[in-house]
Amino acid sequence: MKYAATLLLSLTLLLTGSAGAQSLRPRLREVVAPPARKEQFRLYLLIGQSNMAGRGVVAAQDTLPNPRVLRLNQAGQWEVAKDPVHFDKPVAGMGPGLSFGKTLVAQEAGITVGLIPCAVGGSAIAFWQPGVFYPATKTYPYDDALARAKAAMQSGTLAGIIWHQGESDSNPAGSEAYAQNLTELIVRLRQDLQAPSVPFVAGQLPAFQIEKADSLGRKTTNAAAIRLNEAIATLARMVPHYAYISAEGTHDNGDQIHLDAASARLMGQRYARAIRSLQAKAKRPKRS
Repeated sequence: MKYAATLLLSLTLLLTGSAGAQSLRPRLREVVAPPARKEQFRLYLLIGQSNMAGRGVVAAQDTLPNPRVLRLNQAGQWEVAKDPVHFDKPVAGMGPGLSFGKTLVAQEAGITVGLIPCAVGGSAIAFWQPGVFYPATKTYPYDDALARAKAAMQSGTLAGIIWHQGESDSNPAGSEAYAQNLTELIVRLRQDLQAPSVPFVAGQLPAFQIEKADSLGRKTTNAAAIRLNEAIATLARMVPHYAYISAEGTHDNGDQIHLDAASARLMGQRYARAIRSLQAKAKRPKRS
């Protein structure tokens, strides 16, 4: 990979949908060839809804490339990753993906990380099933993610899946069925990708989605969101090669729905640590 192309990078200021803030967007992106050795190219599937796709304001630091962190773009090409990593909606912004990738390569020399962005803002878990169409984006979330992951696996090795979703399921019916639905999704993905032990990490919903204040400052608690977070944690005792991360200490971007940029970076780091822990655990010799 060459840095020369990045010197030609021109940046444009665009208005995002987040509190009218200005967000840097890379106008040019550098398409590159993936590493020759598949075992050194670690692939990670990024799925869920808007807080995985990212709605934070992109800052200059988020457009600085690391040649060892690539993303599979919308056209199916590998390019040096810069935010926005996702492209689910025009408002896609800063999410946890780039921070996740940069944290991983900083902790292990000799590898390149390939991000496969497939999150779809607003998508309930019911849309993450084979053949299910999501009208809001005119996509098939599960089928599209599966196809992109399989295409990426021609160049590298699937090393993990990270999932941040649940805002659309933080209601009585959705939270009640969430543990079962997420378990079935994990099993199905592992079967369809022929990766039975691939690490899977889920993120919990942040506190600002559980306790909200109205225009008069009155606070309400979403009990269904609490149950959903409990379901995400419970799976750690039930599903192999699974972990979850807390959203404790994160903040919203002003809409009480989406993580701000600093929180998205923090979640990315937490996802990376959890994935690394699962990978290390899988390498330990089993006790007889």
